[in-house]
Amino acid sequence: MGAAAIAALALSACGGNTGGGSNNNATSGASSSGGGQITVAEVNGFSSFNQSTATGNSDVNGKIWLATHSGFNYIDKDLKVVKNDKFGKYEKTSDSPLTIKYTINDGVKWSDGTPVTADDFVLAWAVYSGYYDDATTDDSGKVTKGSQYFSYAGTTSGLNKTTFPEVTEDRKSFTIKYDQPYADWEIAFNAPEVPAHVVAKKAGLTDAKALSDLMKPLPKGNVDKPASPNATLKKAADFYNKGFDSTTLPSDPSLYLSNGPFIVSAITNNESVTLKKNPDYTWGNMPKVDTIVMRTIGDTQAQIQALKNGEVDIAAPQSSADTLEALQAIPDAQVQKGDQLAYDHVDINQYGSFKDPAIREAFMKTIPRKAILDAIITKQKPDAKILDSQIFVPAQEGYAKSAQENGSQNFQDVDIDGAKKLLAGKTPTVRIMYNKDNPNRVDAYTLIAKSATEAGFKVVNNGAAANEWSSKLGDGTYDVTIFGWTNPGVGVSGVPQLFGSGQGSNFSKFSNKDADKLMTELIQTTDTAKQIELQQQIDKYIWDSKYGLPLFQSVGVEAFSSRVTGGVNYQPNQYGVWWDVWDWAVKS
Repeated sequence: MGAAAIAALALSACGGNTGGGSNNNATSGASSSGGGQITVAEVNGFSSFNQSTATGNSDVNGKIWLATHSGFNYIDKDLKVVKNDKFGKYEKTSDSPLTIKYTINDGVKWSDGTPVTADDFVLAWAVYSGYYDDATTDDSGKVTKGSQYFSYAGTTSGLNKTTFPEVTEDRKSFTIKYDQPYADWEIAFNAPEVPAHVVAKKAGLTDAKALSDLMKPLPKGNVDKPASPNATLKKAADFYNKGFDSTTLPSDPSLYLSNGPFIVSAITNNESVTLKKNPDYTWGNMPKVDTIVMRTIGDTQAQIQALKNGEVDIAAPQSSADTLEALQAIPDAQVQKGDQLAYDHVDINQYGSFKDPAIREAFMKTIPRKAILDAIITKQKPDAKILDSQIFVPAQEGYAKSAQENGSQNFQDVDIDGAKKLLAGKTPTVRIMYNKDNPNRVDAYTLIAKSATEAGFKVVNNGAAANEWSSKLGDGTYDVTIFGWTNPGVGVSGVPQLFGSGQGSNFSKFSNKDADKLMTELIQTTDTAKQIELQQQIDKYIWDSKYGLPLFQSVGVEAFSSRVTGGVNYQPNQYGVWWDVWDWAVKS
């Protein structure tokens, strides 16, 4: 899910989004001044300026988005919501019905000079709520009747119970009213995802207000009585879904506008993204450096060598015991490590040739979770254990009980004989998709492929490049995928995002009516103990469905060179080192 609705999950590189832990080398303490350049190495490649779509929702896209956007709040290193009064303000004006009023300050604008207005958030509301959708889909998620407008990575659950925002005449304020309680209301609307005036013009409209005016009278979608699609809204949605995707710098500058501290100025396909300080930006935490270069370096040793040679100032490589040792050996390197709010997992499509739960269970029995853990995690964290929940990580309250009761105990060890028994002589083809440029995912794939072959599966390697794999999620060209999710550490909306029927990030098309009812209750629940109880019940439904298997909670490591004197603060969510990008500074 996108950062504008920040209580959700993003695709993880599993390397670079570090968790709370230790700072092994003290900072130099040298003074810093404004200006200069920071170069940061990341594992994944950039692919879209819209990280809120199902195919654009990768960790690197989100990090570039964060550096180029500002909003009403952000998440600090302690995973607390911090208001940004320089951007605007928001307040709860009523509990019944739950009503939130937002006001944008004067002077907040996009980098083409167009003011940020309520209309930018009206577009966001249309995306997040799925208000106009009336589509019926088949088991694979293909629309068979009606219209599905916006392809959203997050969950519409909860926000689909809102009505069209009330907008003031000056377009500075908007009000959201909920028909029911909503646990994540404070983080539901943070920053405008993409400029509404650009989407409007690409759809043939004059400006952002015209897009809002188009949508306002349209009825809420009804799957039982689908309406004829609105051609202009469909054109706007199609552009929103794909128009901001690019692995190079677009010739049209409206496709990469910024309303944040930095502006993208150059992109080299699958190699680098360059950002320059936004000269007009005053409505948030002020950046200290002039230029940031994000380099895509998937190979761990290459990242380490680049840091050692001074080619990069910040490294966020794949974590391992050898990686940590090598980073700590670099003179004056500022090294941080710890558990991430991220986990790797194997998901199995619940449609097509794997619609039969017996075939899915057979494949699950071949996944060598302990061998994968030992190959990737154990050397750097000797007490690490395989992950036995699809919702919780071990440090969270509720994990132990869920792991004991959800059915995960039946998949502790590889059971080739059990898999063969379930297959009953069948030799299904299984196409496995993963990031082939990510060494951890290559290791996991290799071990899984060997084990599955022993049980009788015909394994096809569908590995994809670093800047391509995320766009393939849910496209039907594979049966099994290996990837990671990383969590912002706040809110509960990430659960229906991944497991709610028909949700944009539910790539395997898991669907369970009883689980859906619990997820609806979850997002309306503010009591923490009750949230945990509901998530434990949902976790069991997921395991009972033979969804796939979680592998391990990710361990992160990152390192800053001694010339970096600001922004060296550890935070475990999906933005990793980027969460306080405005504080990055270099030694004068």
